[in-house]
Amino acid sequence: MEKKHTRGSFTGSIGFVLAAAGSAVGLGNIWRFPYLAAKDGGGTFILVYIVLALTFGFTLLTTDIAIGRKTGQSPLVAYGKIHPGWNGLGLLASIVPVVILPYYCSIGGWVLKYLSVFLTGQGAAAAEDGYFTGYITGTWQPIVWLGIYLFLTAFVVYRGVNKGIENYSKILMPILLILIIGISIFSLTLTHTDADGVVRTGLQGMKIYLVPNFKGMTPQKFFTVFVDALGQLFFSISVAMGIMVAYGSYVKKETNLMKSINQIEIFDTIVALLAGLMIVPAVFTFMGTEGMSAGPGLMFVSLPKVFQSMGAAGGVIGTIFFLMVSFAAITSSVSVMESIVSCMIDKFHISRKKSTVIVTVYAYLVGIIVCLGYNALYFELKLPNGATAQILDVMDFISNNLLMPLVALLSCILIGWVVKPQVIIDEVTLGGYKFGRKRLYIVMVKFIAPVLLAALLLQSFGILNV
Repeated sequence: MEKKHTRGSFTGSIGFVLAAAGSAVGLGNIWRFPYLAAKDGGGTFILVYIVLALTFGFTLLTTDIAIGRKTGQSPLVAYGKIHPGWNGLGLLASIVPVVILPYYCSIGGWVLKYLSVFLTGQGAAAAEDGYFTGYITGTWQPIVWLGIYLFLTAFVVYRGVNKGIENYSKILMPILLILIIGISIFSLTLTHTDADGVVRTGLQGMKIYLVPNFKGMTPQKFFTVFVDALGQLFFSISVAMGIMVAYGSYVKKETNLMKSINQIEIFDTIVALLAGLMIVPAVFTFMGTEGMSAGPGLMFVSLPKVFQSMGAAGGVIGTIFFLMVSFAAITSSVSVMESIVSCMIDKFHISRKKSTVIVTVYAYLVGIIVCLGYNALYFELKLPNGATAQILDVMDFISNNLLMPLVALLSCILIGWVVKPQVIIDEVTLGGYKFGRKRLYIVMVKFIAPVLLAALLLQSFGILNV
């Protein structure tokens, strides 16, 4: 009883759904989704993403959450409880958030920095060429903002599952959704005439973003879109990194798992689409298609220029935008930290408060190294997929391109072929609830998902290219 009290639990399905959606709705949706959509032909990318979310994403999300609730344990312990010979998978899954947390919080610090800039009316400075590069290559500022962001994350985790994660998710997620909808609507109303007299509107940008364009779509190009959408799913729904296993372990047995999973899916997909609707039409209106090709810099380089072009309203919109992004980032980093803390509680029987302090110190020390990776510790390394990287990129590649697909692949093998899908089906249907898409789940977890994940791993190593 004492151990259960220490772990805590969600009070109901609403708290679980909002917390899980909060984990899923993070920088992966707000930052990564729009620039991938812009890069991969807008509507074409979205169409592929939605199909994958309803099949591949659904399978991995259901597997993680069901494993967590069935065992009532963190990922470090849960896989070994599913099958004694698979403790190694639990260790592998637990390493993922350990790698992600320091660099995610470093990026979170960037977001808080930009929020402070717009709050103090200095948004024009952020729109200047070289501002973002100048900031991340600085010595002290990135480290200070990393510390502030990390403290906010740790504060929520320190307070526990119910008083911390659940309560703050109930506050932050509705606000986040309102802000995203509001900015999306505003983005569609924008109109701009450039120096050549060309008029561009937000509605035109929406058309580019949402309508699939298969013109010039070669097999190689489609493969790129497919791989990008598949990789984005890991970011978007927080699977294969132990988070949903940890959150699932806090879910009460009487909760309708399938209903909750469907709600998480819907919430996450809507927010991902709205994130693009906020950003892509606005960037197109003021910068044309050139601005949409800014890659990861879309949020930190292109958007401040867009806000500057809006005149007096730009400062207010910029402040609201980066406030919204801050909320989204923190709800996600909370889940990443919670995954590590839950492992320490279950495996080593360390109290939540001590575990949170230990994880925070670790994340700050490694986060400092990440920050210095743009300054004193700068280097360039060629990754297996051909990309040039420094410290943050290397950590991102290890976690997202290697470990997460590997964890997902091994999870599919464990459930699909070792203990069989019925283990998950029994947990989902506990209490007489129905398992929608059950046949799809069985086919996906046994056959299709493993093939897709193997292809993703081969592509990450530069072995598979169409």
